[in-house]
Amino acid sequence: MGLRMEVTEVRISLVGESKLKAFANVTLDAEFAVRGVKVIKGPEGHFVSMPSRRKPDGTYQDICHPINATMRRKLEKAVIDAYQNVLGTKEQDEVPLRETPAALV
Repeated sequence: MGLRMEVTEVRISLVGESKLKAFANVTLDAEFAVRGVKVIKGPEGHFVSMPSRRKPDGTYQDICHPINATMRRKLEKAVIDAYQNVLGTKEQDEVPLRETPAALV
């Protein structure tokens, strides 16, 4: 299928809790919106968490998510970059992006 989606807009709403730093609304190809993406500060840096719902067994399942590593990296970079812009910084050292483990891609 040679189609490639692009992140065309990211809107950040700062939260400022100890781990949850922001919510993001992401628009893909100026046609599809994903709301409720989270920016979370982890022990190895900031990472992006997709919207999820709690299942009856207490575990969580993503409602929507990238299905390949390329799109996951593109989405994570766009959200973290937008978060950094809102904070007024572009220094990667100040808001490091945690690498997504290959098992999650």
